[in-house]
Amino acid sequence: MAERSTKPYLIRAIHEWCSDSGLTPYITVHVSDAVRVPMEYVKNGEILLNVSNDATHRLTIGNELIQFSARFNGVSRECSIPLEAVTGVFAKENGQGLFFPRETAPNGAAASPPPETTPPAATPNGGKPKLQVIK
Repeated sequence: MAERSTKPYLIRAIHEWCSDSGLTPYITVHVSDAVRVPMEYVKNGEILLNVSNDATHRLTIGNELIQFSARFNGVSRECSIPLEAVTGVFAKENGQGLFFPRETAPNGAAASPPPETTPPAATPNGGKPKLQVIK
């Protein structure tokens, strides 16, 4: 019997801890052909996603995939993320969480090492983020 990966359990645990603590859970994802996310939000081959219960609809963190629908710029989009593409799960407000090394690609080829990933900085003075129009 093959040993089960701890990764889906750790992702679910950090997500639950964030939700219980009033924090916002985010995941970082290395985007490949198997990842289904809005490509216009991918930067340097990665995407940062808010996976809070308020930001997602029908969120499922399974043992192989994370699936949900979410609004991007007001348009509902379906997302499907293989767990091997997830490189981190953390709380937006304090950066606490877990970061994972990139896993071997399904075809057996070794994936390149992950770039230095840092969670987004919390807003100064603990206030809410502010939307600013840049022309």
